[in-house]
Amino acid sequence: MKGFMIILFFTCAAMAPVLMAHIGDFDEVWQRRLLEAQEHALNTYESDPFNVTVAFNREVQKVLEIKEAIGRNSTTRKLLGTKHYNGPCNATNPIDRCWRCHSNWETNRKRLAACGLGFGRKAIGGKNGKIYVVTDSSDDPTDPKPGTLRHAAIQKKALWIIFKRDMIIRLNQELIMQGDKTIDGRGARVHISGGAGITLQFVKNVIIHGIHIHNIVRGNGGLVRDAEDHLGLRTMSDGDGISIYGSSDIWIDHLSMKNCKDGLIDAIEGSTGITISNSHFTDHNEVMLFGAADSTSIDEIMQITVAFNHFGKRLVQRMPRCRWGYIHVVNNDYTHWNMYAIGGSKHPTIISQGNRYIAPPADTFKKEITKRLYATEAEWSEWTWRSQGDVFMNGAFFVQSGDPNFINKHPQLYDGITAFKGEEVTWLTRFAGALNCRAGRPC
Repeated sequence: MKGFMIILFFTCAAMAPVLMAHIGDFDEVWQRRLLEAQEHALNTYESDPFNVTVAFNREVQKVLEIKEAIGRNSTTRKLLGTKHYNGPCNATNPIDRCWRCHSNWETNRKRLAACGLGFGRKAIGGKNGKIYVVTDSSDDPTDPKPGTLRHAAIQKKALWIIFKRDMIIRLNQELIMQGDKTIDGRGARVHISGGAGITLQFVKNVIIHGIHIHNIVRGNGGLVRDAEDHLGLRTMSDGDGISIYGSSDIWIDHLSMKNCKDGLIDAIEGSTGITISNSHFTDHNEVMLFGAADSTSIDEIMQITVAFNHFGKRLVQRMPRCRWGYIHVVNNDYTHWNMYAIGGSKHPTIISQGNRYIAPPADTFKKEITKRLYATEAEWSEWTWRSQGDVFMNGAFFVQSGDPNFINKHPQLYDGITAFKGEEVTWLTRFAGALNCRAGRPC
């Protein structure tokens, strides 16, 4: 089966339209990057994704056991159930538990690289590189100044990128990153706003953590430096907050995102090994797109974990919208949508566990969480979309499909571990979004 997938992957990749990649001149540099990205994606792809899911659930169980112990203290119990919290550090999910309550996080920033879970757990970002301090908020797409975010992002060596102070960065063209990078916003309030977004194209091993991304617009295209030694021609960018294109081993954590011209986060064209966690999304129409098109079978290898996020006010749809691939949606808080929450086409596998879904209050036709597109009921009834331990409020309902005995046939998916109920979601997601971390104190 894996041999077939490899043949399928390279065949489809070779036919990928260059213009869709926004590469105006597909020169030998981009050709090499494409081949390297394909090879790494195949190494990242899990032939048995269920084992990753089970490991993730075990880590959640550890945190819930801690919660139960803390909850027995009546003083602490009064602190639960609200995102407005000014008490001592209280790491509420297994990712945060790994690093957040350590007061020395600033001098041990790279500890974060060991904290990823889900399909993006292999991403260590710039752990093996030096610290790069961004001191300048300006942006020159063709000749980036030392000390700017773009200058750091285009270096070929591994780097852990941090920020000297609070800043608002307006990207004049899309920020095309090299791999083996961490963008770490802890200790400063960093906003990417008013310009283009971040592009991860044919790269591997990237962590983006602790920043705000909002009010992103289309880049006009033109010459953009994408490496120290390469200046390339780009067509107009879409206006995504983060665009993941043909890339693997990616972890996006503790972001606050809203109001981008296109999607907040898109993952397409054979991207895989991705975790999106602990983030807060508001004020947007098409939130996440996983899979470029129904015809893009290269996305069959796509594996993405969406965990501990808060899908908040004034969202409309695509949380996420999936084509192909395997998507694990676990312990997220869906408090707002205006059309649907989770949609898809081309038979993606979607496993929904322990989420809380609160339907819109008025319109009866918007209560359904799920939306299948471009398929008859006879077709989509074969797709594996399963719900376990979810909480449905205000009339919300999840239409399941696929083999009703799927769980029994794949016991390794749950491995005897009880699915974590949606009642825990307020606890698990209460610190979603960019954190206000200050040196010398737990975040």
